[in-house]
Amino acid sequence: EDPLRVLRVARFLARFDEQGFSIADETRKLMRHIATSGELQHLTPERVWTETEKALLEPSPWRYFEALQECGALAVIFPELSSLFGVPQPPKHHPEVDTGVHVMMTLKAAKALMAQSKNIGKEQTVAILFSLLCHDLGKGLTPLEQLPSHPGHEDISDFLSKKVCQRLKAPNPVKRLSSLVARFHTHSHRAFELRPSTVMRLFEGLDIFRRPETLEHFLLACEADAKGRTGFETRDYTQAEYLRDCAQAANAVHAKVLVNLGFRGETLGTELRKRRINAIGDIKKSYVRETP
Repeated sequence: EDPLRVLRVARFLARFDEQGFSIADETRKLMRHIATSGELQHLTPERVWTETEKALLEPSPWRYFEALQECGALAVIFPELSSLFGVPQPPKHHPEVDTGVHVMMTLKAAKALMAQSKNIGKEQTVAILFSLLCHDLGKGLTPLEQLPSHPGHEDISDFLSKKVCQRLKAPNPVKRLSSLVARFHTHSHRAFELRPSTVMRLFEGLDIFRRPETLEHFLLACEADAKGRTGFETRDYTQAEYLRDCAQAANAVHAKVLVNLGFRGETLGTELRKRRINAIGDIKKSYVRETP
């Protein structure tokens, strides 16, 4: 009688998938009936978010979304994500082609990466995984004549991520990281091509000088995005180490040193930024020299 049970069945699949759990055919039919009956529309955003948040912390969170997509429930509670299934991407970069499939693969890649990290708590896990659900939402709105390319999908994904987070009443850390990953994930992928000034703008956008922990969460999501592709699962993501080195170099330039040199006010900020860009440039040169 409670339509929330559709989400709970899907969450049980995410929890027990590795133990061989499966949803009975009769239960799947009932889930589809509830999804098409309009009952799910009566669920409050808070109940949907609570169940989804729990699912993201399960061992196989992608099974939750796959089960909801199969029964039609995802189109009701998360239509922006549901619309990605069946949307093609360039096979050269995405051999799996289907955007929805790719997003599910990013969740799997992220769980594997987080299993290797000791500094990712529950709150960060939810934020990172939800940011991956949102990072390509703009591809669901790409005009048919532009497919399989998706020019400008980053800004649209950012807009939609904010819309989804607001509708589901997601916590602020989830809103913030989802927006940042949607807007800047391709910057990370193209890190070696970026000018030092562009890398600096990326860091400023991520606000890493005040919130240094953001960089690691952002890079984990970007690495999961890169590895969440057929045939790319074990490929090294060297962009992450490069951006870490750039951030470390930029952070090593301290305002206090410039104050001691006599810089004040606006000129202090300008000189600090200039020297940080130069420090990033030195890292870029060192990587060029190391490239065979």
